[in-house]
Amino acid sequence: MIDINNGIIKLVRSLAAKKYRDEEGLFVAEGTKCVRDTWDAFKCRYLIATRAWYEQCGNASHYDKLVLAPKSQMARMSQFTTASDVLAVYEIPHREVNGAEVSKGLSIVMDNIQDPGNLGTIIRLADWYGIRNIFASATTVDVYNHKVVQATMGAIARVKVHYQDLDELFDDYPELPIYGTFLDGENIYSQSLEPKGFVVFGNEGKGIGTKVSERVTHRLLIPAAPHPDKCSESLNVGIAAAITVSELLRNKLKDL
Repeated sequence: MIDINNGIIKLVRSLAAKKYRDEEGLFVAEGTKCVRDTWDAFKCRYLIATRAWYEQCGNASHYDKLVLAPKSQMARMSQFTTASDVLAVYEIPHREVNGAEVSKGLSIVMDNIQDPGNLGTIIRLADWYGIRNIFASATTVDVYNHKVVQATMGAIARVKVHYQDLDELFDDYPELPIYGTFLDGENIYSQSLEPKGFVVFGNEGKGIGTKVSERVTHRLLIPAAPHPDKCSESLNVGIAAAITVSELLRNKLKDL
């Protein structure tokens, strides 16, 4: 067991900022469910918890990383309005791209997604459908942002998020289709879709950027149902992702 000290508290607080996550190579997962779901997937530097939490939920595998802290100090370190009784400080892993895996399956591509909740939701969606690779532009929100980590509900342990130039990504796999949703696209429900390739989702306000749009080979539309009243102009990107991925994988999943 490690004694709590100001150095640890300062470190945890600093990890709220991407600059320090990058410098330290560390990120934070907070809350009992989030810690339980990620414990086996990442190398832990510290498990910081109240004594009551450890006595109820802890086990021997935690002990050499354990830092006991009172509620008042947990509140100082928490990145949420209401502090939890446990948080883990993990090392950011180096995750290689498995080219064979990408070539055979469906991968999600994020072009300038800004909202942490949206990224977390889409990672969770990918996990549900067995999609193991997400590629993101450099301008997409950091996957280790605490709000993203929380929104994944543990899916961050199983889905790999790679940040890279999207043009270079598409050049590496010229044989794969690239799907994207647009207001001038073809009705997604009338298309013959393959359950492999790349499916791109764009910025919440601007959609898929011009440069990436030019690489899309299959422009799809999620049509609104006919009705007499004016409807919303667009769908939330997380909802659009759920509909699109579901349709892409429909034939693969229908006989399960």
